[in-house]
This record gives sequence, C-alpha cells and structure tokens, in this order.
Amino acid sequence: MIFLSLATPEQPALLDDGAWDMDETWRPPAADADRIRASLAIQLVATATGVPAERIRERARLGGSACRARRLAMYLAHVAFGWPLERVGCAFGLNRATAAAACRWAEDGRDQPSLDAMLDRLERCVKEVLEAPACELPA
Repeated sequence: MIFLSLATPEQPALLDDGAWDMDETWRPPAADADRIRASLAIQLVATATGVPAERIRERARLGGSACRARRLAMYLAHVAFGWPLERVGCAFGLNRATAAAACRWAEDGRDQPSLDAMLDRLERCVKEVLEAPACELPA
C-alpha cells in the first residue's frame, strides 16, 4: 500500500509504513532556472570573497566566512533577481526565515563602504549577465 502525503514545509513527510519521517522537513522543489541563478550568485560571491562555492552550497550549518558568503549570495539573489524571500530560501534549499535573516545581515553590512562597493559590483555583474542576449550553442 502506498501512502500519499500533502506535507507542508513545517510538517514532515509520511513514509510508506505510515510513520512520519522526522529526519527531513519537506520543502517545495526549486525550479531548475532558479537553481541556475542561485548558482550564479554563489559563484560570484565565491570569486569575490575567496570562499569555495562548494563550501557555500553545503546543507549543514555554516560558520565564519562560509556563513557570511552564503548570506551575501542569498542577498544578491534577492536584490539582483528581485526574488521574494520565500523563493530565495527555496532556491538555496533553506527556509524563508533563514533567507530573511541573511538579507537583514547583508543590508546592515552595507554600512561598510567596502562591502557596499563589492555588492554593487556583483549586482552590476548579475545584471550584465542577465541582460546579455542569449547565445545559441552549436549542436
């Protein structure tokens, strides 16, 4: 017998044996286009900060420079793509509250001229990439 579950982000999924999977919270899947754009933000922040992109992508709780870099990447996605916080969280595999906290931290950090200048450069870079005409690759 197969059980179907209408799990919410706060409610774990129902397993085949009828038990709740308490190890993992269900999250709506992110669209491929959103993941590609989130990867662009991650790569740009990784290049600008020197934190490896793989470290920024880790699903575990991060500390130090990797945590700050992930916050900057989420903020960049929010500002440059115009995404709501729910979409940012989904694209990064996190929840809306985490994305909101990251964006508040980054916005507060813009009081530092060096961080503000870096974020301005990264936003311009994203806009240049997105506004460039599509390039058809040969088969």
